[in-house]
Amino acid sequence: MTTHFPYDPTGRRFTVQHGTTTAEISQVGGALRAFTVDGVDYVPRYPDHSPTPAAAGIVLVPWPNRVRDGAWTHEGVTRQLAITEPKTGNASHGLLRFVGYQPAVYSEHTVTLSADVYPQTGYPFYLATEVTYAVTDGALAVTHRILNLGDVTAPVALGAHPYFCIGGVPTGELTVQLDAATRFLLDDRQLPVDEVPVDDATDLRTPRTVGELDLDTAYGTVGRDGADTAHAILTAADGRSVDLWAGPGFDYLQVFTTDRFPGQHVAIAIEPMTAPPDAFNSGTGIRLLEPGEEWLLHWGVVARTP
Repeated sequence: MTTHFPYDPTGRRFTVQHGTTTAEISQVGGALRAFTVDGVDYVPRYPDHSPTPAAAGIVLVPWPNRVRDGAWTHEGVTRQLAITEPKTGNASHGLLRFVGYQPAVYSEHTVTLSADVYPQTGYPFYLATEVTYAVTDGALAVTHRILNLGDVTAPVALGAHPYFCIGGVPTGELTVQLDAATRFLLDDRQLPVDEVPVDDATDLRTPRTVGELDLDTAYGTVGRDGADTAHAILTAADGRSVDLWAGPGFDYLQVFTTDRFPGQHVAIAIEPMTAPPDAFNSGTGIRLLEPGEEWLLHWGVVARTP
């Protein structure tokens, strides 16, 4: 007798709900898989029983983006990380991308998932990490907690990789707006060589149509409001919008457009990051977390209708 078990390469799913606002979180990568308000999707869905495509929604820790050659030096010691992006020869998107987070708290409105970063080749530090997703009417708030469990100072950075849409409107027809004055100029391995002013192809300070953009761009010198919060806004012609906000510590935003997201002619990721690409080598944005010290970071999403 053969028993067939349901198979989902993204692990267990956790659904949190407040009224007509719902978020769905995948166990693998602690990933934001869906966010809907009044039945409208603001995060693009992908097929059941499919691995997470294009890093959709995952948490990026202890570094976002890429590390050149997977090699970096800390306190005079050169470390070698596994090469997880063979095409470019880099270490990409941290160490928890394919790790199954465990539920620490799960209620109707909130889920907290946890995963440890254990000392390993290329990163000999011990971190406890948590990500909490909490929904209210029309909004999702995300909190990251990193605790240094080791007995030495740990270099740390963090990011998230959410994709966004507005249900019923092709993403290519949306506009995107982000107040950022600089961008990181990249080489052919998607690694930064300089931070320069935005140009005509990358300036998002006035709304730009997504379908006319070709971006895999890290932005710096990001404008912030009176609450020290950065915003990136996608807007449809009918006035509906989705606002990604990023609190203190998220000094960089990556904008990535792609035609490789399942079911989407074009998709857009807007990634809050505490450090730019290759930060383990530049030191830019790296937090030196002392033994026993914790770091809290906050970002979120608000859906708005006219």
